Amino acid sequence: MQETGNNQSTNIQQRLVIRISRGTMAFAVADTKAPGQLLFEPYIMKGSISPAANLRDAFTTSVLLQRGYQRALVMTDAKPMMLPVEEYADDDTMTLYDYAFSRKESELLAHTVLPDLNTVAVFAFNKDLYQVLADHFSNLRVEPLMLPVWTYLHRRSFAGNGRKLYAFFHEQVLEVFCFLQNRFRFYNRFEASSPRDSAFYLLYVWKQLSFDARRDVLCLVGDVPEGDTLTELLRRHLVNVQRIRAGAEFLRAPITQVKGITFDMITRFVKS
Repeated sequence: MQETGNNQSTNIQQRLVIRISRGTMAFAVADTKAPGQLLFEPYIMKGSISPAANLRDAFTTSVLLQRGYQRALVMTDAKPMMLPVEEYADDDTMTLYDYAFSRKESELLAHTVLPDLNTVAVFAFNKDLYQVLADHFSNLRVEPLMLPVWTYLHRRSFAGNGRKLYAFFHEQVLEVFCFLQNRFRFYNRFEASSPRDSAFYLLYVWKQLSFDARRDVLCLVGDVPEGDTLTELLRRHLVNVQRIRAGAEFLRAPITQVKGITFDMITRFVKS
C-alpha cells in the first residue's frame, strides 16, 4: 500500500473502512491522491489465534491502522436475520435471533436498518473483537458486509426486463437474494465449495420462486469460483445467466483497478 502522508486532522475526520471475513481482513480509506483514489491494505489472518488477537496484531503492523483514525466502519460477514421493519421490536429480537441461529455467549447482537428495503438486518458480532475496535475508535459503526451490495443491486434491479435473482460469492459463501419493489422477496446464504453445489442451490431457489427460465435473469456477482464452469452448468437450464464484473459495471472506475479489492468494498466507496 502506498503511504501518502499522515495529516492528523484529516485522519480524525475521515472514516476508515474495515472488512472482516473468513480468514482475511482489509482496511481502506478514500484518498484522491492514491492510485485508484483509495488506500487499501489487505491483512491475512493467522488461523491459530482469534479474530480479536489478529486485529490486535494488525494494529502493530498495519500502516492504515496506525494513522490515528477516530471513525471506523466495520463490514462483517456474519449471517444476518432479516426482519420487516414493521415486525422489528427490541424486546423480541434477541429471543428470535437466538432461536434461529443459536448465538454464542461470546457474541453481542447488533442491527442495521435498510430503509430503502423496509428491512432490519440483525446479526451477531464477537464481543472481544468489538472491544478491540472500541479501544481504538471513538466513533464506531458495524454493518453487514452485504449492505452496500444489497443497496446497489436493489437499485440495479429496476433496470431492464425480467425479474432478477442475484448470487453474490465471497470466501466460499453464496448469498442468494432478490427483490420485490422495495422489499426483499428472498434471501438466504449457502456454503459454496464447488460449482455443482452452487448450481444446485441456485436452480433450487429459481424453481422455488417460480422464475421464468427464458425471460428472467440470474446474475452472478463477486468472486465467483470456477465462474466459467458454473455459468456453463446454469446455461443448460436457464437462458439468461449474466456475470456482473466490477470493471464493466462501474465503467472502469479507478477503484476497480485496486489489486485485491472486493465487489462489496467497491460498492461501499463508489458513488452511484
